[in-house]
Amino acid sequence: MRIRTSMLALGLLASVILAGCSTTSTAPGAARVETKGIFTDSYGAVTDAGYALPAIPISRLDKRFHRQIVDYATNEKPGTIVVNTRERFLYYVLPGKKAVRYGIGVGKQGFSWSGEAYIAWKQAWPTWHPPKEMAERKPDVARYVEEGMGPGLHNPLGARAMYLFNEKGQDTLFRLHGTPEWSSIGTAASSGCIRLMNQDVIDLYKRVRPGRNAKVVVVQ
Repeated sequence: MRIRTSMLALGLLASVILAGCSTTSTAPGAARVETKGIFTDSYGAVTDAGYALPAIPISRLDKRFHRQIVDYATNEKPGTIVVNTRERFLYYVLPGKKAVRYGIGVGKQGFSWSGEAYIAWKQAWPTWHPPKEMAERKPDVARYVEEGMGPGLHNPLGARAMYLFNEKGQDTLFRLHGTPEWSSIGTAASSGCIRLMNQDVIDLYKRVRPGRNAKVVVVQ
């Protein structure tokens, strides 16, 4: 799949500018969020599909952005993903008014859109194709436009990618993906897509079953 810089309408409420995938507002219906369990010890070195992911110095990242179980009152069904771009959190809704909360990094233009999509498919250790617009700005990545950058520790999509389609079944070119740049979590530093730490995106990937029921709600 090729990621391009463009103004994308998710067929929803607004559009998003993707440049290559290289808060205290709350999610709909959310009454309160209270930490119940935190997984700070889940960021050690791990070998995954033959790739040696380094440990993340998680103590250097604000504890709010560590993976954790929280109380989360919402009308969305379990299995729904709620992305709050302004708060820099992604919630995976669990039964019993709880959710797994992950810290995220968002695109610099990532606050300008909201709406619904679904995860049509997912891929472990994906290939990255930068958009032509990025190649024009950064000639050193131009060769990857056609051939793609193969999976690896420095691939901008990280260890996993999940591909969002709109209600018409069209690829939005928007992804939830991993990143080797753990320090970008909690910031608006990425080029457009929603990024998670590699250890977190591996955890989320295991929970997601692609299809129309894999609903993603993006809120501001």
